[in-house]
This record gives sequence, C-alpha cells and structure tokens, in this order.
Amino acid sequence: MCELTKSCEKEILTILRRREGFSRMPYKCPTGHLTVGYGHNLECGISAEAAEFILRQDVASAVSAVKNAFSWWNQMNEVRLFVLVDMCFNLGISGLKRFKKMLAACAAGDYEAAAEEMLSSRWAVQVGARARENASMMKSGKWP
Repeated sequence: MCELTKSCEKEILTILRRREGFSRMPYKCPTGHLTVGYGHNLECGISAEAAEFILRQDVASAVSAVKNAFSWWNQMNEVRLFVLVDMCFNLGISGLKRFKKMLAACAAGDYEAAAEEMLSSRWAVQVGARARENASMMKSGKWP
C-alpha cells in the first residue's frame, strides 16, 4: 500500500469536508445511519483517541461553565471545584444550578452543609457511589 503525501492528504480532507459538510449534531444520513461531524458513522463507534479528545473538550467546557456561573468558585480548593465540575459534566450547568441550597452553602464556605444537600437529592439516588464520593470530597476538601 502506498503512503499518502501531505499534499495528497490535504486534498482528500478538503474534498471530503466539502462533500460531507459538517454537522455538530447527530443526524440520519440518506442511508439511515446515525452520523456526526464530517460524515462519521456513529454506528461504527469512535476510537479511544477520539473519545479522549472529546472528554478533554467536555471537561474544559464544564470548567468554563462553572467558573462563569459562580463568582465565588476561586474561594474553593481544587477538590471542591472538581466536585462542581463533575456535577456540571454529569448534569449540565442548568442541572447544577438547580442545587440552590448546596450552591449557597458552597458560596458561604459551609462544605459540610453542601455535602448534606448533595446527598439529600434525587441525583444522589440516581448516581449512587458517584454522589457519595463527591459529597465526601466536598466535605473534606481532599481527593479520594
């Protein structure tokens, strides 16, 4: 099998981008396959490298959302900030904002009350061990 030159690879990518078009949201292609990006068939899955890239982008988005939503975020240590980022990653920023009592406790620096509020939620029942570990981290300010 021959190697592709950089210029050949560039042409292939340019033509495929033009022909496929870009869609950031999944859609059904004309043959009925769930597709995203530049014609990537999601039914074929994604590589570990693509998943890692997406994870890093999603984490960066969650960090940015938390920092933009809460002016007091910089009063927390990294562990407690992580808890909010993890909840944002899991629930979205609008879901995280529904934890009004927990967020008020965080803003006041009352991390024990924040942990209790986390554990008394429907979310805690749904995610189980994740919520218990996050509550412990919120309370202690230490990594597990």
